[in-house]
Amino acid sequence: MDPTTAGIIGIAIMVFLFMTRMPVAFVMMLVGFVGFSLLTSWKGGLNLMSRNIYDAFASYELSTIPLFILMGQIAFNSGISRRLYNTAYHFLGDIRGGLAMATVSACTAFGAVCGSSPATAATMSTVGIPEMKRYGYANSLSAASVASGGGLGMIMPPSVVLIIYGVLTEQSIGALFVSGILPAILLTILFIIGIYLQCKMNPALGPKGGSFTTREKLKSLANLIDTIIIFVLVIGGLFLGWFTPTEAASIGVIGVLALAAVKRQLTWEGFVNSLYETLRTSCMVLVLIAGAVVFGKFLAVTRIPFDIANWVSAFDMPPFAIMGAIILIYFIGGCFMDSLALIMLTIPVFFPVVTGMGYDPIWFGIIIVLVTEMGVITPPVGINVYVVYGMCQKIAPDVTLEEVFKGILPFMLSIIVGIALLFLFPQIILFLPGLMY
Repeated sequence: MDPTTAGIIGIAIMVFLFMTRMPVAFVMMLVGFVGFSLLTSWKGGLNLMSRNIYDAFASYELSTIPLFILMGQIAFNSGISRRLYNTAYHFLGDIRGGLAMATVSACTAFGAVCGSSPATAATMSTVGIPEMKRYGYANSLSAASVASGGGLGMIMPPSVVLIIYGVLTEQSIGALFVSGILPAILLTILFIIGIYLQCKMNPALGPKGGSFTTREKLKSLANLIDTIIIFVLVIGGLFLGWFTPTEAASIGVIGVLALAAVKRQLTWEGFVNSLYETLRTSCMVLVLIAGAVVFGKFLAVTRIPFDIANWVSAFDMPPFAIMGAIILIYFIGGCFMDSLALIMLTIPVFFPVVTGMGYDPIWFGIIIVLVTEMGVITPPVGINVYVVYGMCQKIAPDVTLEEVFKGILPFMLSIIVGIALLFLFPQIILFLPGLMY
């Protein structure tokens, strides 16, 4: 059979298996193994499977993933998220929509020690939604601000998605981390502007919260100390070249654990829960990586990525139009697939095309993470929306799924504006990495 035809059949089978709700990692691994074996040999396929599964779980570079996940879990169980929200609430709570703005700001700050979008959304749901309900915020704004703000955990370092992108494309994880800082801040500002405009047009969406004196506001800044110490230690160490990403992750875990122990903010039950969630999430991510690598090897044998690259280069279209089409594909794919799986599935196809057109791989990584961030808040997948809705069943049972999705649209527009700005001004992404080298 012609390798290209085999590749197309393999992709079609994979899509069909996705529709049966079979786990993505196993689908990619199964299709990749069978396809690779048919095009080479069964012995070669078995060797590929065993080697890549072992490499994924034994990789020194990928050990950053469980370490950063553990750092985020310990930070969550030691109450850092509540203190971050408290500070943002003190400064923004007395303006219309201020509690939603505080939630988004706290999501960005918590993303600096977490790195997981669903984890950030789940954490801030328990902190922000009850407070917004108390002040009469509309369900659509309160739930949507948490779901959208949680997506900032995908781009704010240390981001698990950026780690995987760096491993798959052999880019500097440190450079990817620092390149995500300014876009995350930009998106936070755009979210805040979007909330302000919503509440300006419809004041009933977000009434004013409590007001605080200047002294109380300044006193609340003490809540930021833990996060600042960890962020400066981890990202500052990477930026200055003191640590490798794996060493930075280890330092982060030790730092969060030490701060929690000194302040007596982490219970034994919380510590055990942190280990359990870290093990569960890390295994899921590493199996996904192993499956994506096996499938990527199959695609390489079929030469489909190279055929697509040659096909695209033959188009009489400017590079920005082709890049726009790729972004549209990621947006549509993100509506139907988990963002992590989508990136691992498509990077082997689109990365050669993008770099062949002369685009910076660091810039492309941030853009793709932003686009797939839209996928975590759009139906039918919209994992952050379902996470927030699930949390609301415990803390605010009157919130409906329709209300959450209804409130998402203004945040989607903010993300689109952010992507457009980063497209027009790529130095927003590349400025900090440029200082590293």
